[in-house]
Amino acid sequence: MRRAVRFAPALAIMGLIYYLSAQPDLSSGIEGWDFLLRKLAHMTVFGALFLALVYGFRGRPALAAALALLYAMSDEWHQTFVEGRHGSPVDVLIDGVGVGLAWLVATRAGWLRASPAR
Repeated sequence: MRRAVRFAPALAIMGLIYYLSAQPDLSSGIEGWDFLLRKLAHMTVFGALFLALVYGFRGRPALAAALALLYAMSDEWHQTFVEGRHGSPVDVLIDGVGVGLAWLVATRAGWLRASPAR
């Protein structure tokens, strides 16, 4: 049961990503800013997923990053089945930038230890 609780934040974020990806149109309505806002949202949500997975895996960032990127790929594939959406390898790269930035921030902030706590 404790393991399930540790992964609850990651599962909640994954559910949010799935829900948002199932929406036919996520336009913010702010013409010039829409593209930038959507890409920043990609980086933010996948960075948050990475951090939640690190928490779930008790400080194993490489595993957390790999799973976050696999989920990014599956998310883009999921979007190919949603009317009005399309999957994009570029978005996976943008998600990867979010994961990388979150990893960098977590390392610099001292949230990640050299040896994971078990």
